[in-house]
Amino acid sequence: MKKSFGFIFLLIFGVTFSQKKISKTFKSLSKEINIYTKGLDNLQIENSNSDLIEVFLSAESYDDQLIEIENTTERANVKFDFRGTETREVIFRKFITKRLQKANAIVKIPKNKQVYVFGENVDIESKSINNNLSIYIDNGIVKLHTIKANTIVKLYAGNVYATAKKTDVKIISNLGKILIDSAICKKKYLTKTPVFTKKIDVHSIKANIFLTTK
Repeated sequence: MKKSFGFIFLLIFGVTFSQKKISKTFKSLSKEINIYTKGLDNLQIENSNSDLIEVFLSAESYDDQLIEIENTTERANVKFDFRGTETREVIFRKFITKRLQKANAIVKIPKNKQVYVFGENVDIESKSINNNLSIYIDNGIVKLHTIKANTIVKLYAGNVYATAKKTDVKIISNLGKILIDSAICKKKYLTKTPVFTKKIDVHSIKANIFLTTK
């Protein structure tokens, strides 16, 4: 009985360490998952093959890195923390750019969760997830692949790439370039069809947006 209990505990909330990599796996009853990307260079979001949330973190430029989980019935928050001595490269290059932490995360999420991502300078890749997704960042490259659920992206600058077939579209970029199926649009692009059950909404000041609808 004790052995079975120990196995279930490791399955529901497991932690794995390996050199510069760390991972956590947990189960959440909440419908909302918030991912805070502070300290990350890259975030990849995928659908998990189970009802567990899996988080993987790799950070080469720090001695230690942590995955912080706040899990309630209302929402689950995923955050990252970095401790220890930074490499000389990071210390020196901070005067040029803040995106040299060499910190990358993968978060795998069950399909029935609402996903929110918050951050500043970070690149995000959503691997065609079956989740309503909202991304709020300052700057970055956002790759959404195929839109399968309602998606919102709000950022100041960067590039956004997506394929949105049979999807309502609302795109605004005041100073950036908008290409819809390789055709250039000015500042705003909008389509709305009653039969479509999903939508993508991208709002930016300076980002370039590349959308495929065919």
